[in-house]
Amino acid sequence: MRYFILTLAVLAACNPTREKTDTTNYDVISEKCFVMREHPTVTDSLVNASRELLVQYLKEQQFPVRYIKKDSLMFRRTNGLQVDLVLPTPQDAWESNTIIVFDPAKNPLFVNLHKGTAQVEQYIKEK
Repeated sequence: MRYFILTLAVLAACNPTREKTDTTNYDVISEKCFVMREHPTVTDSLVNASRELLVQYLKEQQFPVRYIKKDSLMFRRTNGLQVDLVLPTPQDAWESNTIIVFDPAKNPLFVNLHKGTAQVEQYIKEK
């Protein structure tokens, strides 16, 4: 009887369907790209200039753009880990123009539009 219970416990622990995450409410991202909101709610000329500079730099580095439709994101890394993010409702132009850079070998990077391309250069160079 003891071995029967132990066998059931092992089988329950090895159940592959238990670890499946429901992704219906998420934009699932598993490829190298950078993520932006499709239609920023608030814009500003300074924010637009900073955003365009970073977008151009990322495109030069072969990061394709991906526009998100949902505020819930799931980044899937190559090592099997998942990073779930829920973006808050933007309060100003800076938050409305959020850029997230993702390489499947690394964690996602929230780009600070105030800092320019230096932070992205460092992210790309990291192994």
